[in-house]
Parts: sequence; structure tokens; C-alpha cells
Amino acid sequence: MQTDNETLLLKGNEAIAHAAIRYGFDGFFGYPITPQSEILETLSLLRPWETTGMVVLQSESEVASINMIYAGGSSGKCVLTSSSSIGISLMQEVIPYMAICEIPGLIVSVQRGGPGLGTIQPSQSDYYQAVYGGGNGDYHVLVLAPSSVQESCDMVGLAKELMMKWRTPVMILSDGSIGQMMEKCVLPPYTPRRTDEEIRRECPWATNGLGLKGRKPNVSTSLELDQNLMEQRNHALQAKYMRIKQEEVRAEHYMTEDAELVIVAFGSAARVAMGTVDEMREHGHRIGLLRPITLWPFPDQDILTLASRVKQMVVVELNEGQMLRDVEWAARFRCPISFIGHCGGVTITPDEITHKVGALLSQG
Repeated sequence: MQTDNETLLLKGNEAIAHAAIRYGFDGFFGYPITPQSEILETLSLLRPWETTGMVVLQSESEVASINMIYAGGSSGKCVLTSSSSIGISLMQEVIPYMAICEIPGLIVSVQRGGPGLGTIQPSQSDYYQAVYGGGNGDYHVLVLAPSSVQESCDMVGLAKELMMKWRTPVMILSDGSIGQMMEKCVLPPYTPRRTDEEIRRECPWATNGLGLKGRKPNVSTSLELDQNLMEQRNHALQAKYMRIKQEEVRAEHYMTEDAELVIVAFGSAARVAMGTVDEMREHGHRIGLLRPITLWPFPDQDILTLASRVKQMVVVELNEGQMLRDVEWAARFRCPISFIGHCGGVTITPDEITHKVGALLSQG
């Protein structure tokens, strides 16, 4: 087994598969759906059960996959699943179970155009699904948005760290463009999977009871018939979310220091917008880009600080303006905010953004 870094030309989906093995995940449970099927396919080709002992299983459905993640995470194991859009919709029942029981797990969502079965083309129309969730109750999942193949790889390691630190589900919100594009990717060294003794020491909450010597069994359940106790559990969960908001906000500032107009975009849309920034900078326009890396927690303070000094903002998304609402809320009406978007799997071009931004600048 190679222990050093390795550089390969990979798709974003393939990078996630390689990263899951190298970062020491114990298991993957998933079901094929375009445009994320290469994650399962790559894991099958790499056969990590022969080298690291990692379990790779194609489940019978997305519902089965997320329940396996729930069970694996409950026992203190580092496990992940992946799907796309409608597949993530099928997982929504179990994600709140994991949230209230404080069960770690990684969910990779490679977005496609919708609603419904839609198209297999890339989209960002699952922002609401990821950030606000389709499950019941007052819960959140940590949401990371990569914009490159390298980040797709690196965020698997970050997600593992965050999900175990905070005992929470974490979602990597990719899309069909990032999942299918090929770029050079530096893979991390192999991290050994944790031993049962390490799990016993690090996860005293784990439910694998008699499987760990010298410890009584734990019970993990989302059911609590006493409403007062359930309120206490909710309050504890919200207190944890407040700490996450204080500690885990991530965003990239690109040429925002002197910008008069700032574009806000995430994921593949941010890659396109960055090209616009570079082009317009060459023509003397003071344009910048703010790229939210954590969609939850959202970089509210970054938005507010910029909105308080720039002349205007432009939100670019591959949807009908889902993140736009959060940007507007965070900006507190400090500056005008415009929107550029496509939906249903139609992508956006640098020329479209340049034309729109140029028109805004000409209006003063």
C-alpha cells in the first residue's frame, strides 16, 4: 500500500472514491445514479476491502443506503454514501434521525437538473435540499461545496474531521460538472482505519455495546415521548449549531479587497465567475468574488462586511435563486443585489456574466 501523496488525473467523483479509502473510512454504502455513479464504480475497481478492510456495498436503494450509514455511524464507524438529487430526496427521512441522535456520517450529493427525475445535466438546484433539508424538525447538516476535483478530494478528509468532531451528518454538495470533469489531483497519504480500541476510547457514545469490552451498551433513538425531555434535546442541538456557526464558517475571497462589485457564487458557478473577474480586472474594472465554501454554516458576516462597502453584488447560481435569498438576508439591504442563473441543467458561460456585470457597471 502506498503511503505517500500520489498525483493522478481524475474525475471529481473518482477523487472522492480515492479519498474515502485514503482518509480511512470504514465503509461505503450507495446506489448508482447519474451523474455520481463513478464513486461506487471506482471503489469497486479499487477493491479496498482487500487492502484496508473498508466495506463497499451496493445497496438495494437509497433508502437502504442511508439506513446503513445511520447504523454504521451509530457504532462509531466512519461511513459515507453518495447519490444525486432525487436519490438524496429518498434519504431525507433518516437524516433527521442522525441529526437528533448526533450520529456522524458523510453524504455526497452530486447534483443534477430537476425537479423530479429531470435531467442528468449539472445543476445547483439542491441548495435548499442541502441547506434547509427535506426532513422534519429543527436540524442542520454541515454542507461543504467544492469547486474543483482537488477540493472534492480534500473535503472528504475535512468532512470526516467535522462529522466526528461535532457528531453530525456532513454533506458534500458537488454537481455534475465537478463530478465529471477531469483535473490533476494530489491524493493524500493513507490514514489507517481506527481500531476497536480507538473507537472505544474516542466514541463513548457508540452503540456497539458488547462488541467493546468493559462497557455497557448504549441506545441511540430519535424517539422521546416526554415533550420536556425532547425540548431539552432540541435545545442542546441548537447550542451545538451555534458553536458550529462560530467555528466552522469557510469562504474564499478572490480580489475583494478593493472591489466595487462583488460576485457571490459557489461550486462550479464560482469557477465560471472567477474567469469573469480575471477578464474584467484586465480591463480595469474592480470586480471580486466571494465563494462560500460552507453553505451551512453560511458566511453571513463576510457578506455583510462586503455589502457595507461595495456598490453592488451579483449572485450567480445554476438555479432560480436559492442562495440569493441567504445573500439578501445577510446583506441587510446595504447594497443592491442582482441575480444571474440558469436551471434544469443549463450551464452558464463567462460571457453571460461579463455582459450582465458590464451592464450593471455602465449604469453606475
